[in-house]
Amino acid sequence: ADKSRDIVVMAEVAEETEYVPHHPKKIALVLSAMRHFAASLVEEGWRVQYYRLDDQEPVSSICGALVRAAAETSVDRVVATEPGEWRLRAALDELPLILEILEDDRFIATHKDFEAWADGRKELRMEWFYRDMRRKTGLLMEGDKPVGDQWNFDQENRKKPPKSVDARPPLWFETDRITDEVLALVEQRFQENFGRVKPFWFAVTRPQALDALAHFVEFNLPSFGDYQDAMLRDEPFLWHSVLSIYMNIGLLGPLEVARAAEQAWVSGFAPLNAVEGFIRQIIGWREYVRGIYFREGATYPLRNALKHTRNLPNAYWGGETKMECIRQVVAQTRDEAYAHHIQRLMVTGNFALLAGIDPAQVHAWYLSVYADAFEWVESPNTIGMSQFADGGIVGSKPYVSSGNYIDRMSNYCGACAYSVKQKTGETACPFNTLYWHFLDRHRTRFEKNPRMVNMYRTWDRMDLDRRETIIEDGQGLLNRLDTGKVI
Repeated sequence: ADKSRDIVVMAEVAEETEYVPHHPKKIALVLSAMRHFAASLVEEGWRVQYYRLDDQEPVSSICGALVRAAAETSVDRVVATEPGEWRLRAALDELPLILEILEDDRFIATHKDFEAWADGRKELRMEWFYRDMRRKTGLLMEGDKPVGDQWNFDQENRKKPPKSVDARPPLWFETDRITDEVLALVEQRFQENFGRVKPFWFAVTRPQALDALAHFVEFNLPSFGDYQDAMLRDEPFLWHSVLSIYMNIGLLGPLEVARAAEQAWVSGFAPLNAVEGFIRQIIGWREYVRGIYFREGATYPLRNALKHTRNLPNAYWGGETKMECIRQVVAQTRDEAYAHHIQRLMVTGNFALLAGIDPAQVHAWYLSVYADAFEWVESPNTIGMSQFADGGIVGSKPYVSSGNYIDRMSNYCGACAYSVKQKTGETACPFNTLYWHFLDRHRTRFEKNPRMVNMYRTWDRMDLDRRETIIEDGQGLLNRLDTGKVI
């Protein structure tokens, strides 16, 4: 780009705020970060054509903003970074201007890199991709070998929640005039959306995001690995970084985040299991799901391999529930526009899969409620990893569990109206009966899966009467969901 010639066009548009009912904190984050970035560009001498959502004559779409800017400045050519959603890419393809799309350089693996890795493979497993990314970046490598002589320390990262938490919450930032204006707009315009916009504490500038990164590395990275799968009541963050929010809107780059973590290990400040686990989430999982999203095409979010059609329970939107784990995660999501990966996968995702919820509705919910959710990253996590709706491209088996897993990794169950130890009956944990109900109704698909054989052996060893009771209880729960009753 050339300051003397080019114009930077930025636009806050209704179409982007409304295609799903985004969490108010998410909308405020994006709009405030945009306005701060535009101000910094102007200070650097750039010409910025900026359209605000609250303009007297606002533009309704990104393409509409580009057409108006072209007319107002007598320009007929647009250079744009590739969007992270097929929806917006399709809209840009209809733009009545000369368009050049550049690849998004905020990722380590290009589309060409991912296609070269995926070509000819029968299974596109993240672990093998991650190892190639380690070799490409040199992160935690000693020549051609991984430091510590193993690629993955996941077995060391599954400790139960500790009795006391010494983690620091993510760095909170005071609002300024720009953010206060955005918050007022969001409160007025999106008051019906699920979620609370205040207190608003996110970083909205690059210097703030760098401070958030430094804060995580100093205070929480050392214990992150041990307890990354733990869940505690009224503890929304524990040792998690919450940096995906800033990486996904471009305030931080993945390599700089990963290298900051690596340096903590090199200096002896953080243990290898914590640093490796954190880096794997960034250069492994994050890059991998983006590759899957673009490889599988625009219809990927519509897939429904298990043919699930049940409606999403109202509890996901803050409705009443007797399940303490669901209540905790949804309340946290409402307040913070954030939940960590195990809360998403093994609580809300696990329940939705066991209950046979329509994956398109689950996808729309996750895309709506989390500040780091954009379709390139959210849909493979939901359609693939969480709901097995892609038929096994992302996951080799469905991620389902009974209540025992949640009890082991959290303190939710002790405060629940249901008993996690009870397997049948009205007060039995719904995860217990729905787990076996799911396996039974999908037996034809999964009984020969090598990772699920033992589950079916356990089921088959149960007395027939007990199996029938479990199925009856599970169906009763599903019938209650269908009739809108509280579970």
